[in-house]
Amino acid sequence: MRSLIGAKQQKWLLLAPALTVLALISFVPFVKTLWLSFSDSEISALPTVVSFIGLENYIYALTDPDFISSLGRTLYFTFISVGAEVILGVAVALLLNQQFKGRTLMRALIILPWAIPTIVNAVTWRLIYNPDYGALNSLLMQLGIIGEYQSWLGDPDVAMNMVILADVWKNFPLVAYVALAALQTVPMDMLNAARLEGANAWRRFFKITLPWIIGPLLVIIVLRSVEAFRVFDIIYVMTRGGPANQTKTASFYVYQEYFSYLRSGSGSSYAIIVALISIILIYGYYRAAKRQNGSL
Repeated sequence: MRSLIGAKQQKWLLLAPALTVLALISFVPFVKTLWLSFSDSEISALPTVVSFIGLENYIYALTDPDFISSLGRTLYFTFISVGAEVILGVAVALLLNQQFKGRTLMRALIILPWAIPTIVNAVTWRLIYNPDYGALNSLLMQLGIIGEYQSWLGDPDVAMNMVILADVWKNFPLVAYVALAALQTVPMDMLNAARLEGANAWRRFFKITLPWIIGPLLVIIVLRSVEAFRVFDIIYVMTRGGPANQTKTASFYVYQEYFSYLRSGSGSSYAIIVALISIILIYGYYRAAKRQNGSL
């Protein structure tokens, strides 16, 4: 008996509860934020009159050199952090995919950094970088690499890279697990055939393994890029945007504008710009994934 509800209608009917919840927790706040971005609204204990000012907040944001600089720092953080996580994660996945004693235990232990809450991870690395009693200074002194203790988070030239290192250490296991799962699907007969034909390990990886696992990798790259681009918590705990604003990212700039300076109108415009750039990043990765799937 033919169903009275078509397959397409049934799909949307099943998705309706989830879409309703998503609309309530995401779409409604987004619409309110969008409206505030076109106003001169401020957070105040006293009643104020909110006026519509059009694109004035956006014009100010896009001509604000401090905000533009924060976007540049955010892009730097995103590309370096995600890039390092992908390289390290794939390398670790390749090692864990080999046969060796204790492999199961290592596969279980490698997830520990990712399981640690971000705040705990940030506090831990802040202690490691401490200029007076930090473990990093002690280690480098004993190895003879440095002659005196360094203020790693107090140096504008290296502070961002130190934060990136802490972020990479926490998140590369996620990439490693996704890559490891993808490696299980690579046909061994193709690898064995390539080995018999004289292809070395590098050639087998770039010609067979990498194209086979690139789909799952692109998915995790999208997720990590969006997370990294709106990074806030690790910055807030480790540096508060310092020194000399060299680690102030776009999300931290939005936080200061909205909650420190209480300018909800301009803060909302900054937030919308950050969201739009995130959408552009997602679209770029989506096109890359679609092109990759079309070439396979």
